[in-house]
Amino acid sequence: MSEAFPGMPPPPPVAATRPASVAVPYRRTPEGVEVFWVKREKALAFAGGFYAFPGGKVDKTDALVPVRGASGQEAALRVAAARELFEETGLLVAEGAMRVPADEVREMRRALLEKRSTWSELLQRHGLMLRAEDFPDAGRWVTPEFAPVRFDTFFYLVEAPAHARAEWWPGELSEAAWVKPAEALARWEQGTALLHPPALHVLRVMASFDTPARALASLREQPHCPDFIAQRIEFQQGVRVFPLRTATLPPATHTNAYVLGNGELLLVDPGADDEAEVARLLTLVEGLVADGCGVKAVVLTHHHEDHVGGVRAVQERLKVPLWCHARTADRVDVPADRLLEDGEVLELAGTPPQRWRVLYTPGHARGHVCLVDERTRAAVVGDMVAGVGTIVIDPPEGDMGEYLRQLARLRELPVTTLHPAHGTAIPDGPGKLQEYLEHRAAREARIVAAVPAEGATLPEVLERAYADTPPFLFPVAERSALAVLLKLVEEGRMREDSGRYLPT
Repeated sequence: MSEAFPGMPPPPPVAATRPASVAVPYRRTPEGVEVFWVKREKALAFAGGFYAFPGGKVDKTDALVPVRGASGQEAALRVAAARELFEETGLLVAEGAMRVPADEVREMRRALLEKRSTWSELLQRHGLMLRAEDFPDAGRWVTPEFAPVRFDTFFYLVEAPAHARAEWWPGELSEAAWVKPAEALARWEQGTALLHPPALHVLRVMASFDTPARALASLREQPHCPDFIAQRIEFQQGVRVFPLRTATLPPATHTNAYVLGNGELLLVDPGADDEAEVARLLTLVEGLVADGCGVKAVVLTHHHEDHVGGVRAVQERLKVPLWCHARTADRVDVPADRLLEDGEVLELAGTPPQRWRVLYTPGHARGHVCLVDERTRAAVVGDMVAGVGTIVIDPPEGDMGEYLRQLARLRELPVTTLHPAHGTAIPDGPGKLQEYLEHRAAREARIVAAVPAEGATLPEVLERAYADTPPFLFPVAERSALAVLLKLVEEGRMREDSGRYLPT
């Protein structure tokens, strides 16, 4: 991404929420309680690559299924929870389910997934009745406003019937299994299982499970969630993301600030210049300070306005130093207290401590840096990649050749999860970096093909090589096309003569 270009359309409105349901299946064993969690396929648009619990949006037909003990929306939500639970795990939770043989349960599941039968038809055919008591209320969560897709999700804590067997079938899920909550939390702490706030809260509650009643009461008491919206988002331990509304490039509407650490903290890219947005960020940080943490410094990945807009206000309020690369320091109007260099390590005391290695990654901006956690290999990558939209390489500040070299460098480290400035965390870091490299190579090939032997001007190249691009994005595409042409000139594959680019 980049700063907003003139002529860009206004940012999209905040997405409306859709009703959704999640079932949290659990079972009691001699070794303690276990929950059945699922990992969503990384290609899914919503929460791809994250661990979660079975769930999905409420279908219109869910309102047609009767539920004993509930009516209206409360019934439809439970119908959706039961349906999603059955689709994703094979657990059939309904009165009369124990009479249905296991092979017939599997055939019901296949028929539902293949859309050969509806949920209502299957329940009626087998004489099954859904009961509200089997799906007790376990809290409500609303997706934050920065997300392009939002849900108003109701959670239900569901004890797996003794006769039922949960099974993972490939499809929208890349894995699913029974797990002890403490083991799942250890995966989150190690950075190998990314969790959204609702799933993290569920696992923390279930890790101390004693009775269903007390667990349900704790599940309904979500901390730091005004209007059911999580304010503390920690996809992996010690990496908190706080999206701030900024004047960035559509389709993004926010730039992520990060709060790193488990004791000593680094505040990365406080990019909003709006007082209300800065106040929201400071409320989060001051809450962490009240919990015993302390801010060590503000760190900038680079100088673009959507990354630095709140630096002065934050620094003055928190009384902490500013750290950035020298080529960022000479582009911002707040004095830097420490100039970061490639390879140095930023140590943060805490439980556990963190060591963030600085990688100097110019290309998008001359002073761009990434931070890589030495323990988990997670990387805060600024504008190297984006979880929404694309990255603009804008000469002369941007250098396409250097940018591609730095993408390859990150891929070869290798890194694990990427935490970008725009959009959500990207679990498969190397895969995303390879995707970016391949996309840029394909675009470069189209640009080369757009330059005939007699040469072409930049507008001619743009028209031929970006025919698939919406016209309102042409100002952005033109800068990227120029970056590729300059790279080709530098490599000796083209030459420029009076505004025309010719193959060599």
